Amino acid sequence: MRIDILTLFPEMCGLYLNESVIGRARRAGKIQIECTNIRDYTKDKHRRVDDTPYGGGMGMIMQAQPVYDCYMDICAKLDLKPHLIYLTPQGKTLNQQRVKELAKMKNIALLCGHYEGMDERVIEELKPEEISVGDYVLTGGELPALILADAVSRLQPGVLSNEECFTEESHYNSLLEYPQYTRPYEWKGRKVPEVLITGHHANVEKWKREESLRRTYERRPDMLEKAELLPKDRIFFSHLK
Repeated sequence: MRIDILTLFPEMCGLYLNESVIGRARRAGKIQIECTNIRDYTKDKHRRVDDTPYGGGMGMIMQAQPVYDCYMDICAKLDLKPHLIYLTPQGKTLNQQRVKELAKMKNIALLCGHYEGMDERVIEELKPEEISVGDYVLTGGELPALILADAVSRLQPGVLSNEECFTEESHYNSLLEYPQYTRPYEWKGRKVPEVLITGHHANVEKWKREESLRRTYERRPDMLEKAELLPKDRIFFSHLK
């Protein structure tokens, strides 16, 4: 099995992947794990891969182009498209059943986000499986990617000394974030939602709230039990049903 990790911090990933069980398995050829630096694919002379978010907000957003080009280059080198997984708090929570299913694949690629998120359009374009390692927030996707890579690797033949090593083992605001966008305004025919470039603060905030509600309702309805919903939120939900 081969695992590709798309990251801004390949050295950080390497520190873990070269050690212990996974490190020994890599050296023995039981599992192949490669880390590719997304920054190598930026067209910015200063090697920037992020920009400020349309619609305002804290932090920076990873741009679509470097991420897209990084993944497509891996596809070209392998002459196939690895199953792409985006590590994000908005994904389905990882469990052992999904780990077992992923472990049967020959090629997977793990996309690590960073900063305050990633331009939504590259997610729409590449259509990755979205996986979360829990309902909490980290500074980037590297740790979740390492968790997934570790969990999948240890199920590969010969990685652990005995199959029983794994067959006998056990197992904030409560809304998902709205879609994020950054420059350019149009990418691969996809434009930033017009409301985000109007400068109308109230309309932008209304859009963000409704998109958060919509995403949570569609992807993680279980979280709504803990969310503090306003009367207007409940009216919004009534139109979704």
